[in-house]
Amino acid sequence: MMVSTKGRYALRVMIDLAEHQAEGYVPLKAIAERQEISEKYLESILKSLVQNHFLAGMRGKGGGYKLTRAPEQYTVGSILHLTEGSLATVACLEPGAPTCPRMAECRTYPMWSKLDKMIEDYLQSVTLADLMAKPEQGNEYVI
Repeated sequence: MMVSTKGRYALRVMIDLAEHQAEGYVPLKAIAERQEISEKYLESILKSLVQNHFLAGMRGKGGGYKLTRAPEQYTVGSILHLTEGSLATVACLEPGAPTCPRMAECRTYPMWSKLDKMIEDYLQSVTLADLMAKPEQGNEYVI
């Protein structure tokens, strides 16, 4: 599994909007400048997020984008599933994949299946609110 720029940028945009939600609708241009993402590419990401009701969009003066829910109600998993589709680690675990004829004797299938579940569970446990929280100064030291 590799998350594309679309998925990574969608997460950055959602965090940006969560951090600026008190401003109401946030203009596309402001998001693009802060996140250093081209407006054209950002438009396609925002369009998908609006169509799937993750964001509300408003045109015209005073328009822009805003979250439709509280940051705690968005999971990283839901955002990545929207932008990436499947997050499966191997083709046989893709949704709708044909059953592998070697499934019964596959020694690695249980491992891949367990890894996919761990990834899914973790991504569904992390919210936008979690990503907004900045680490405390001095707590990022690792041995």
